[in-house]
Amino acid sequence: MKEFWDDRFSSDEYVYGEEPNQYFKSRLMQFDPGEILFAAEGEGRNAVFAAKEYWKADAFDVSKEGKKKAKKLAEKNHVEIEYKVGDLPQLGYEKEQFDAVALIFAHFPVDVRSEYHRLLASYLRRDGLIFFEGFSKKNVAYQKENPNVGGPEDEALLFSLEEIEKDFSKDFDFLELYEAEVDLNEGRFHQGLGAVIRFVAKKKR
Repeated sequence: MKEFWDDRFSSDEYVYGEEPNQYFKSRLMQFDPGEILFAAEGEGRNAVFAAKEYWKADAFDVSKEGKKKAKKLAEKNHVEIEYKVGDLPQLGYEKEQFDAVALIFAHFPVDVRSEYHRLLASYLRRDGLIFFEGFSKKNVAYQKENPNVGGPEDEALLFSLEEIEKDFSKDFDFLELYEAEVDLNEGRFHQGLGAVIRFVAKKKR
C-alpha cells in the first residue's frame, strides 16, 4: 500500500483537492481549538485547514509523497503541521496527547483496523473528540455506477454502522452517527454520489 499511495501522491496535482472535507470542516468549527491528530492524512488538506483555524495539527500516513505534498500545502497557507510517515504503532504518539482525532477516509487494513482504532482512542484526553467520515459498505453499488466516486473496492475495507459501534461505543459517546448518500467533490478521485458513514464522538470520562 505504501507504493500505491506514493504513486498516487507523486504528481503535482492534489488528487483529493486542497480544500478540507466538508463534513469535517463543518463539525470542527463547532469546537474550540486544541491539539488534533490526523490519521492517514495523505496530502494534508484537512490538517492544513485545522492549522489555519488555530489547532495544533499533527498527522501521519504511510506515504512519504503524501508528507511532501502536505508540507508544501502548509507552506502555501502559511501554517505549520507536524507529519510522521510510517505505521501507527511505531510512530511514538503518547496516551492522552490530543484533544481530537480526525479519521477522514482512513480505511486501514482489516487485520489492524480495530487495533488502530483502540490506539487512536488511547491518544485522546478525557472528553476528546473523534471526527469521522468513511465509505460505507453500500458504496460498492455506487462505485459500479460511477468509479470516480472512489473508495476501496474491497467491501471488507468499507465500514458498517455495526462495526463502528463495536470499535468505538465502549469508550465514546456518539454526538451523532449516521449513514448517508453524499455528492462528493474532492479532487479527481472523490467525484459524484457515494455512500458514507459519519460521526462525531466524545471520549467518556
